[in-house]
Amino acid sequence: MTDATSAAPASGRRTPVWLLGTIVGLFGLFYAYAVWNAIGNLITSVQYFAGIHVPLNALGWFLWIFAAVLPVIVFVAGFRLAFRRAPGPVVLIMLSGLALVAVFWLNVVAYSVLNTNALIS
Repeated sequence: MTDATSAAPASGRRTPVWLLGTIVGLFGLFYAYAVWNAIGNLITSVQYFAGIHVPLNALGWFLWIFAAVLPVIVFVAGFRLAFRRAPGPVVLIMLSGLALVAVFWLNVVAYSVLNTNALIS
């Protein structure tokens, strides 16, 4: 009997699927924008440096590709953490993941602007 009573409150606090989908979908748009922005800057960097006949080195490729992959990793991790929680924690988890992606993006932009010579061959 204790198993049935302990399971009831946990299922009552679960977020409805439509609400979870709405919250995750809205935050997913911001994560997708971060990926889109990273891919756009990767393409722009490659075209610019190819135009002056200086290719990106391995660090440059790794930096821009990881800037595009990290938002996907953080989004999936946030979704896995938030799946069986109430709506408030879902929003906080997705928002903190988005803040992590934003801080990483600012670091990538600052590094690529201040240390351009380290990213090219």
